Amino acid sequence: MSIRRLLMDSNLGSAEIERLELAYNRTLQALHLVDRDDDPLAEMIAKKIIEIGATGVSDPAELSEIAVKQLDFK
Repeated sequence: MSIRRLLMDSNLGSAEIERLELAYNRTLQALHLVDRDDDPLAEMIAKKIIEIGATGVSDPAELSEIAVKQLDFK
């Protein structure tokens, strides 16, 4: 999982990591994508979720919604 690899050395607690993973998976689903470790698009989404999470947003649904809007794949 792209996001798990990126969070491996973080100082975040398990609850925060779980929320970010939920948001990541929700975002992939919303964009009709599949998680692949070697996929640059999946990694970009993971980084976006982490970036948004760092702003204090903690609700996975809200994190995902913001990420989808910011990524704006059209």
